[in-house]
Amino acid sequence: MAELTAAGKYIQKWWPGVEQWQTALVALVVLFTVNLISVKLFGELEFWFAMIKVAAIVLMILVGIGVLAFGFGAAGDTAGVSNLWSHGGFFPEGGSAMLMTLQMVIFAYLGVELVGVTASEAKDPEKSIPRAINALPVRFGLFYLGSLLVILAVVPWTAFKGGASPFVLAFDRIGIPGGGDIVNFVVLTAALSSCNAGGLYSTSRMLRTTGVNGDGPRVLARLNGRGVPFLAVVISALVMGVGVIVNAVAPDKAFAYITSVSTGGIILVWTVILVAHLVYRRRVKARGAYRMPWAPYSNWVVLAFFAFVVATIAWDADTRVALYVMAGWVAVVLAGWVFVRRSSGRVVEPVPLEETGVG
Repeated sequence: MAELTAAGKYIQKWWPGVEQWQTALVALVVLFTVNLISVKLFGELEFWFAMIKVAAIVLMILVGIGVLAFGFGAAGDTAGVSNLWSHGGFFPEGGSAMLMTLQMVIFAYLGVELVGVTASEAKDPEKSIPRAINALPVRFGLFYLGSLLVILAVVPWTAFKGGASPFVLAFDRIGIPGGGDIVNFVVLTAALSSCNAGGLYSTSRMLRTTGVNGDGPRVLARLNGRGVPFLAVVISALVMGVGVIVNAVAPDKAFAYITSVSTGGIILVWTVILVAHLVYRRRVKARGAYRMPWAPYSNWVVLAFFAFVVATIAWDADTRVALYVMAGWVAVVLAGWVFVRRSSGRVVEPVPLEETGVG
């Protein structure tokens, strides 16, 4: 839902008269159609989305370094590393304002846990999954921290404004012909990519898994003739459609509402992962090839950090709605868990492979 909202904002750079919910609806319908056609088409689309993102980020970093080193472009006269601290210091709005941004920081990393979803389909997961996880800090350092440091050095933070991509504004300030429009296209594809992979595809596959392993209705496990879990994709798209409604009802606060709820949701998911890992280590005493660094102490540190972020969510009136949604979500999940545990064997038994439409 957040990516659909972001797409609506990016489109307004070219067509200010188009409302956010209209763009969100069109994007959702297009991605829904792509996911229904075939997994191959989804993979092709994601390949090009990823290629555009990576190439653009590297290019933006190189251009920014060029502006800093050689002073070309309209931003050359004001660009400098000193922009990182010369406009009020590292915490111009105070330490408390910086702490309030942590919920948005967590939202930015939302989806990284989905690397675990790929384990069942990865070739040689014992090697490929640890390799992918170990590469994450390097990628975060380059694509997140590196790009932000360069952009903030080229254009001071005081020039940025809410509702617009800082990368687009920076390239508009640099003065490269069409640069801002190109970057706006890139961030638009990045939002659609995240919506496509982290939203429709991953959600529908996890929903189908509940039907396969008996935690949900058997009908969710079925595939159509193209090998696509049709019903799971439809349900996922309908739930994402709530984001379209939020953008229609409260366009100015839609992004804040949705991102805060997303942050609350991912905190719950990661909390379950960390607690499950603690229980796993205690019961299994595993000595596998890939172990979590500094566990179990790192688990407790992260759990304490999550508790602090929840407190920041409660502090802000605009994001406090996330706590109500989180409480309702937990109640629904617990009720569903109790229902499944007490239900008949017909519900909890795994679905036979021949009933899923595979092979």
